[in-house]
Amino acid sequence: MNIPHTELPGNAKRFHPENIPPHTESPLKGKTIIYLGSSVTYGSDSLGVSFVEYIDRLNGTTSVKEAVSGTTLVTKDDACVDPRSQERSSSSGSSYIPRMKTIDPDIPADAFICQLSTNDATRHMPLGKISEAFELTDFDTETVAGAIEYIIAYAGKTWHCPVLFYTGTRFDCKEYGEMVKLLLEIQKKWKIGVIDLWNDVALNAISEKDYNLYMSNPIHPTQAGYLLWWTPAMEAYLYEFLK
Repeated sequence: MNIPHTELPGNAKRFHPENIPPHTESPLKGKTIIYLGSSVTYGSDSLGVSFVEYIDRLNGTTSVKEAVSGTTLVTKDDACVDPRSQERSSSSGSSYIPRMKTIDPDIPADAFICQLSTNDATRHMPLGKISEAFELTDFDTETVAGAIEYIIAYAGKTWHCPVLFYTGTRFDCKEYGEMVKLLLEIQKKWKIGVIDLWNDVALNAISEKDYNLYMSNPIHPTQAGYLLWWTPAMEAYLYEFLK
């Protein structure tokens, strides 16, 4: 039986951002961070709240959140059908790259953080290969590798700030595991940050009780999952990477 998101224990009022006291001090205070992603960045199962709002609330950051559920890294028309609803999110204009280009290029960003989308894995988008080039025109954005490299290159040239990607925590999906491996290889080329929740053994070693509170399903966290599980790990990485 599907429980409405509003009734999930992990979305109880005590977890809402306005009820969470900010950190007394934070090295992120005053920074502006751009976020690009799909449902996990948006917070589709957590009432539109994700780690983005918690990082803002806890650390005094300002966020630009460009997140649309059901969208992919790759730019392909057939990649935009939500597998849960079977509805088309829109044309390929809703994939990551076209939406990234709608973000104000003059924002004084301190970091750009992109989600390694699970949608590319669940829809079996081609991985592709890492290019030897560094120019935007050289990347095949109909592959995962090409789309990731394009996003890194565009974000770096547009906002002149550190670029990071983040992964989801573990779930049963071989294709996503291959995407994580690919991302870590791309990291070596571009020297980007990767908040790798997928390979964090200690992070993923939680009790069934906690997991049921933290996750609406294997991909999407609840507010409790973002607040108590994902956000602390993401903060720790950002504190070190952006210092």
